Amino acid sequence: MMTTWSEADIVGPEGEDWRVPVSELESRLTLLSSLLAEAGIGGAIIQHPVDLYYYAGGRQNGSLFVPAKGTAATCELGGDGPTFFVRRSLRRAIFEAGGDDAPLNVCSFPSMQGFAQHLKDMGAQGSIGLQQGEVPASLYMFFNEKLSLFGQCPDITELVHGQREIKSAWEIEMLEAGAVIQLKMFDAVAEAGAEGVTELELVAAAEAVSRAEGYGGSVQMRRFPMQCDRGVIIAGRAGGIPSFFDSALGGVGAHPLSSMGSSFNKIKANETVLVDLLHIHRGYVVDATRMFVAGHLDEKWNSRLEDILAVKDTVVDVLGSGETCQQAWRQGLALADELGHKDHLMGMNPDQSKFLGHSVGLQLDETPVVAEGFDRPLPIGGTMAIEPKLVYSDGSIGSEDTWVRDEDGMRPLTADRAIPWVTEW
Repeated sequence: MMTTWSEADIVGPEGEDWRVPVSELESRLTLLSSLLAEAGIGGAIIQHPVDLYYYAGGRQNGSLFVPAKGTAATCELGGDGPTFFVRRSLRRAIFEAGGDDAPLNVCSFPSMQGFAQHLKDMGAQGSIGLQQGEVPASLYMFFNEKLSLFGQCPDITELVHGQREIKSAWEIEMLEAGAVIQLKMFDAVAEAGAEGVTELELVAAAEAVSRAEGYGGSVQMRRFPMQCDRGVIIAGRAGGIPSFFDSALGGVGAHPLSSMGSSFNKIKANETVLVDLLHIHRGYVVDATRMFVAGHLDEKWNSRLEDILAVKDTVVDVLGSGETCQQAWRQGLALADELGHKDHLMGMNPDQSKFLGHSVGLQLDETPVVAEGFDRPLPIGGTMAIEPKLVYSDGSIGSEDTWVRDEDGMRPLTADRAIPWVTEW
């Protein structure tokens, strides 16, 4: 006979409650309701797993309905308010949303045939937005048809992304906690590295730390079909091999289906070893890069490192002053060009990535980005991995830290200068 599970089984380390605080969920739902009203949209159906976690505290199989402020479906006007319709697992969804304290209703998914009428009976008014930019086309078209009672379903993808750009104090705490664990990952690389060790063996040492500290096993990304390894360690000439992944580094990868990042390539004496590590703490991504070498880097590489650190400082200064992400890209690119690295910045021509930093949060590739076209500042409360890198045929070099913009400018969340830019084995 199978035993029944208990909510007491769903805990973090040492019995910690790792659920999203109810106060976080409540403030997020309230803000989304206001944003929908400002956009002239009557309500939203949230279905992407990452956003279900963000608004409902878990990624159970279902659809979350959030009514716009001022519509009859809101609690203020006598409606049911935000409601998570769950197919599986209802009991777990209730617990993850806060149990008896949950700021939303959690119930079983009704029949799809009567779903639109069910929402109407709850007080839903106006158009119902869907995450057209996040869910499969077949799912969007299915729900768009079933909700035809409310007219055409507008796309709310950018509205949700925009809300998530600004991190709360609790979210910053999650990133800071992740950064502490990430330091331990770099320590593990420092202990395990040596001439003759493979890239994959080094990644395994870092991942062992991350896993033991609660990493859940996947890196969430927005762009299709972007897939990302959590640890990318690339030695010597492998740094100059491009891949499908839109980043400075490609790498050989373990096999053609996993054709980016670390491989069976062995570390050789005095060559660059670029160590780019992610840790994800309770869903939140921190991203940092440091250099390692079995021996010593020659003057050529040390000079390139000084140059790329100057590019990093430029990007940080521009963002911290409140100028646009586009301006940070242009100034960073101009400095790299002035220093003679334009054809090697973020890859080798023609396989170059056109950015110098990407926002992070519950996904690795959030907005805004330090790139052309992002003609707006990093908002106060925005968190960004700034990662200028140089790639040559015989190796790669660069730096990366995750930063938050606050009232005083840019503040590093990850190691910054707590560990050296280059560690020698």
